[in-house]
Amino acid sequence: MTSTFVHLKLALLRNGLRGSSKRKAAFISSMVFSLLCAALIGLVLAMLRGHAHAGTVVVVLAGILALGWAFMPLFFSAGDETLDPSRLVMLPLRPRPLVRALLVSSLVGTGPLFTVCLAVGSVAAVAHGGAAVAAGVLAVPLLLLVCVALARAVATANVRLLSSRKGRDLAVLSGLLIAVGAQLVNFGSQRLADAGGLTALEPVEAVVRWLPPATAVGMVDSVSAGAYGEAAAQLLLTLAALAGLMWAWERSLTKLMVTPDGSTIAAAGPAREQAAGGGLWRLLPGGRTGTTMQRTLRYAVRDPKAKSAFVTALAIGLIVPVFNALQGTGSVYLACFGAGMLGVQMYNQFGQDTSAFWMVAQTISTKRDAYAELRARALALAVVTVPYTVLVTVATAALVGNWAALPEVLGLALGLLGAMLCTGALASAYYPYSIPSEGAFKNVAPGQAGLAWAGIALGLLSATVLCAPLIALTIWMHVAGLHAALWVLLPAGVTWGLLASWTGLRLAAPKVARSLPEILQAVSKG
Repeated sequence: MTSTFVHLKLALLRNGLRGSSKRKAAFISSMVFSLLCAALIGLVLAMLRGHAHAGTVVVVLAGILALGWAFMPLFFSAGDETLDPSRLVMLPLRPRPLVRALLVSSLVGTGPLFTVCLAVGSVAAVAHGGAAVAAGVLAVPLLLLVCVALARAVATANVRLLSSRKGRDLAVLSGLLIAVGAQLVNFGSQRLADAGGLTALEPVEAVVRWLPPATAVGMVDSVSAGAYGEAAAQLLLTLAALAGLMWAWERSLTKLMVTPDGSTIAAAGPAREQAAGGGLWRLLPGGRTGTTMQRTLRYAVRDPKAKSAFVTALAIGLIVPVFNALQGTGSVYLACFGAGMLGVQMYNQFGQDTSAFWMVAQTISTKRDAYAELRARALALAVVTVPYTVLVTVATAALVGNWAALPEVLGLALGLLGAMLCTGALASAYYPYSIPSEGAFKNVAPGQAGLAWAGIALGLLSATVLCAPLIALTIWMHVAGLHAALWVLLPAGVTWGLLASWTGLRLAAPKVARSLPEILQAVSKG
């Protein structure tokens, strides 16, 4: 069985080179890039040999590598078809031989080769003496096996999630994970530089070196230092972790292979259906406004693309001002960035409906109907953006320690939000485009990229121009020394934002009422 599974994995890799030239180019380029990065990192780690903090670096890196193996399959499960063992349910396979075959076949691929390069570089950095080299020969395969077993155990335990709608949502949100991770790495590197370099990592390394699979690398470092008892304990921990992961993997696999899917059996109890207007939805206004607001908010919660856009805007809009404040380079005015990120969600309001926009179009016959539709969508966005803008502004002011600037910055942020609702409504009417339902990173239908960029670019430029009087008033009050009267900017910003959004909705409504067939055609191409 093991050789059969290895041949199947090789066939999957070989088939990745077939098909369209674009797919082949993407497959080869990603593989070459990964291997070059692995070789370069391994070489850099090996060059740390003799450095005072070499052990700290390689042990912490081994812990980060294990986290990557554990959680990356949850976000990029579509990249490896072998992560779903439920495809083997109908075959007469026993769990233990199946686990062994899957483990060996999992060692074939770019990921394991990447891990081996990092493991070899880590061992070369800390192995001093013949005993340490012998320990390193044992540590490299142990590190690889524990990482692969960890990935398989986590993936098998969550295979129902990976094949469900929530799993597809995780794939869509993977871009957010990368963005947040990049910010965390940047923040961590700056904190390390401020704290005296790699010395600040020593307390972390003291804990991580006892957590498998970092214990495999820690074992080599301990042998080099002559701490053979500590090395033996780390070796036992690594072996125990490998055995425990294999046992947990086998249990999850057995349960998966013998438990019927929820889609094949009836629900255990009577279905509970919550009324569409129940719960918090009862707080929304009645009539068309409440119905449209509820539909828009449900899109934001259920549709993967809409959810990804909202969560990304919420996260990045908070990360930028907060992280800059924590790094000591922040300004309370960066809170306006969060309002801008969420204001962009008003653009292309009809694109999220796709071809289902025809049902909305059936309810619009006059400019008044179009205005009511746009107003309700703007109100649904305001339900999220206004409290969020207040939260981000207060948090940034607290971290920066500039409470005196809170009223003026909050006024500017709310004024910017109103301007973006204005230009977003106009862009939705004049520059609608389709959002494809397939593809995690494909947000514009082919041939409409220019239309999308034109709407967003012109909208952002127009929003900046609309906020110019408010910005000019703020600058003038600062130059004139009217610091005691800066609180006036808060009601001024709220009033300006309300006026701008109302004007934009009024101007966009006639265009929507006249162009319903054109809008439907534009948003149905995906």
